[in-house]
This record gives sequence, C-alpha cells and structure tokens, in this order.
Amino acid sequence: MEPERRAFLDRLLETPSPSGFETRGQRVWIDYVDSFADEVWTDDYGNAVAAYEGGGTELALTGHADEVGFIVRRIDDDGFVRIGAIGGADRTVSKGQHVTIHADDPVSGVVGQTAIHLRDSGEESYDDIGEQYVDVGATDREEAASLVSVGDPVTFSTTVEDLHGSRVAARGMDNRIGVWAAAEGLRRAVETGVDATVYAVSTIQEEVGLQGARMVGFDLAPDAAVAVDVTHATDSPGIPGKRQGPVELGGGPVVSRGSANHPKLVEMARAAAEDAEVDVQLQASGSRTGTDADAFYTSGGGIPALNLGLPNRYMHTPVEVIDETDLRDLAALLGRLADRAGGVDSFAVDV
Repeated sequence: MEPERRAFLDRLLETPSPSGFETRGQRVWIDYVDSFADEVWTDDYGNAVAAYEGGGTELALTGHADEVGFIVRRIDDDGFVRIGAIGGADRTVSKGQHVTIHADDPVSGVVGQTAIHLRDSGEESYDDIGEQYVDVGATDREEAASLVSVGDPVTFSTTVEDLHGSRVAARGMDNRIGVWAAAEGLRRAVETGVDATVYAVSTIQEEVGLQGARMVGFDLAPDAAVAVDVTHATDSPGIPGKRQGPVELGGGPVVSRGSANHPKLVEMARAAAEDAEVDVQLQASGSRTGTDADAFYTSGGGIPALNLGLPNRYMHTPVEVIDETDLRDLAALLGRLADRAGGVDSFAVDV
C-alpha cells in the first residue's frame, strides 16, 4: 500500500470513534477526502458525504465511522467507574484490558479482573458488561467524578500493529476499513474521470442499529449504494462447525449474494473485479447482511444496495486482524465499480 494511503488508514484506526461520538474520526476522514472531492458536507448528526460530480448515475460508496465500545453509567462510592456497552461489545475480552475514557481530557484506566489466585476454581464465568468496572486510580467517588462524567465514552487503548507479511491488527477495523475504502474508491473515480456521480459516505451509528444509513438513504437518495464493511473470516481455529464458511483472510474482497444485495449490483461487482484483476469471494446472505446495506435498500422507495465485505478475524475485539492486500484489492474493485456505474441506465430487475 502506498505510504500516504497507509498513513490515512492508521490515522483512522488510531482515532477513537465509538457510536454516538464519531466526530473526531469524521474530521480525519473529511480532511482526507477534501483534497480531491468536488464537495464535502455533513448533516446534523455527523454523517459525512464527499461528492464527485460526474453526471448520470449516482452511486454511493459507503462505510460506517463508528466502533463498538463502552459508556460510563455511574461511579461507585469507592471510585470505580461502572460501564455499559456501546453496540456489540464483547464481555469475554474486556476484563484486564487498558482503556481510555474520553472525558474533557482523556483518562487512562483498566477494566478490573480478579487475579486467578483469588478466584474460585471451576466456577469461571464471564460477567456482563454492566457488572464490569474501570479502575482509573481514584480512591473515592469524588476523586473519580473530578475526572470523568456519566455518559463519557470508553474505548480500548490498543493501537495498530503490523503482524507478519501483509497482516495488520487493530481495534476498530470494523469499520475503519469501510470508510477508508469508500474514500479510496472516490479518489480513484476522480482520477479516472468516470461518467457517473460518485459519493463517498461515512455514516454514523451503524453499530447501534444502522441509524446513519437510514438518514443518508433518505436524504441523499442515490441510484445505488454499496455498503463496505468487514465480514467474518472463518479460517482460524475455534470457529464452530456450523459457522465455518468459505471466507479466508487474503482471499480477496467478499461479494454478498441474497437478501438486500441487488442482483444487478452483484453482477456489476463481479465484473468490476475482473476488470481490476482482483479475486473475490462469495458469501450467502439469506435473510440480512447485518450492515448498512439493510438500511439503504429499504430507504424511501428502495435503493438498490450491495454489501461488499473485507475478511476480518476476531471481530469486536481489541485485536481485529485483516490482510492489507484484501483492502488494497477492495479499493481497486470500488474504483472499477464506479467506472461501470456510468454505463447503467436503470437498476430495475427484469421481471
């Protein structure tokens, strides 16, 4: 990956952006796309849109800016900070982790975990997030309350780590890779001067119900929308048999078929992958994609939508792992998809 593109990805991954508190991450994204987009704007909740005015068909390339995390619920008498979940936070990986509470000034803390020597053997269990707490070093409620407030968001303190080869680990791959790819797809569309109007969109609050996509789908109403998100790589140990599937890290971007995924967009994506000489993997989506595509395709009178996935190991943990080559190929696919959109007169299916 080119150094400038990787630096943009790292900035996105290093900037906390839990659902409902996405503004810092959105600023990083806006500053990047502003250098090549014809126009950039945000709505009242912070959804961000960058546009290339190429005329003709309007295609939105989208990712969601938010990540899972925690929120301060209360402070107890002993100064421990009680937390709740933001989105699908995983209660099995949170204890014993370094976290940052994003108060007026960042506050470092750790999620408490009773030492193995003091726990009753044979009675291991995972506390719900609401039963867990953050230790910020305070000795009582008053001292802790001088540092943090109810409603402050909390994220893991892990950052970006390069693993062997082209593998990269970080929290928040879900879904910094999506907003990165949307921006890169737009940049490629601008460079090649495609005959379509292309929007790159960074939505908010996907992890708590696809809320930003609902707003954008209604307001922007493009002819078609491609929701880029992570999808489960099922090639690591511990995947239950019934969950095992064909998605492998390094095998290329994933094209979903079924449910929200419009058949013409599926066909376009597969053809665009051939244009870009990119291998893709296929994934069945029998009922729902679980991504912003589900919100786009039911907005207004229905927006033709497609979910493009990037294989991701250990989703919703502090150590999500992707393959950088998959991400690079995803950006190339989106650029070619934008080019193909210029030749589309209608997305209506033949009946």
